[in-house]
Amino acid sequence: MNNKNFEVYFDFGASQIRAVAFDKNDSEKKFFYESNQFFDYKKPESEIEKIISNMERDTNEYLDSINLMIDDVEMLSVNLSIKKNFDLSKLKKKDIQFLIQDAKQQILRNYLDYSVIHIIIKNYKINNIDYTFFPSDIVCNSLSIDIIFICLPKKILEHLKTIFYKFDISINQTFCSSYIKSVGYKKKFLSVKNISFVDIGFNKTSIIFFNEDKICFFEVIPIGGNHITKDLSKLLNISLTEAENIKLYFNKNFFIKEKFSHEHIQKIIFSRTEEIIKLCIKSINLNTNLEQTERSKMILMGQGSKITENQFVKKIPFFDKIDLLKETIEDIYESTLNLKQDLNKQEVVMVPKKLIKEGFFEKLFHFFK
Repeated sequence: MNNKNFEVYFDFGASQIRAVAFDKNDSEKKFFYESNQFFDYKKPESEIEKIISNMERDTNEYLDSINLMIDDVEMLSVNLSIKKNFDLSKLKKKDIQFLIQDAKQQILRNYLDYSVIHIIIKNYKINNIDYTFFPSDIVCNSLSIDIIFICLPKKILEHLKTIFYKFDISINQTFCSSYIKSVGYKKKFLSVKNISFVDIGFNKTSIIFFNEDKICFFEVIPIGGNHITKDLSKLLNISLTEAENIKLYFNKNFFIKEKFSHEHIQKIIFSRTEEIIKLCIKSINLNTNLEQTERSKMILMGQGSKITENQFVKKIPFFDKIDLLKETIEDIYESTLNLKQDLNKQEVVMVPKKLIKEGFFEKLFHFFK
């Protein structure tokens, strides 16, 4: 039994780590932490150690377990539809449970190197009628369920477990941070019917598209803010650290030396930024219908999106449909609260049973509430 007063979440980025500890009994009592930036994401132990030390001092509790939020370029989204005929019998929760379990086992058999960290129900089609959420007490002849599985490579999860194990810390649950944050941010745009959240990270960009309150697709493309840094480093013949500073402070001209043309730097940054946004729009066009695409809004978030604060980016022809969402470390706290409040009713939450004799199936709950 966990007698800890504080619940802890680590947002493990590829170039920076952020964390929050909040009192489960006092919502006003919370602590936020942010590491220095690092370029070698495989060696963040020193930054983790600093956060742990400060957190234990502030909370006056020994840290032995955390919840992990992560995005990674190797994260995989798999869509699967599963069908069954019921011959006009009343549809029960256990029927849905069985089908989702069957779908999950198919994913695990075909993607042996991955762990499933999120299961999202896109749609229930019952007797050829679509439902966003599971309808109770309905007589069913035919059922199909469209499911999104968000998967993380096992090697990454094991690597992170090894890092935290060095500090005698175990990982309770693992979440996709861009997906979790987008679910929370969606409530800020209730008047927008079709909206995509684009999280530009270090080496990847995540795209989460909503039609009204329904998640339609999740995708990761292997390009991010670090590609802008590498472009600057290569074309200006400077170190990655100098290039990163130019990118971050370009709007203020703080790190731009006289030997570098402002227009040349602008062109380098603009070209890669435009490429990222065009790839996102291409993905949205491929995964949605024309009406959804034309009436959609794109929200940029993540550390890599800060470059779009510069006025020159507004020259991109389609930028009138794009907004920048300025994130703070407090947003991690808001995201975790959304998790606890079951904000996304499309998601299936799975908790392993502790007793083997109860069966190999896992327990599913709240997806049919």
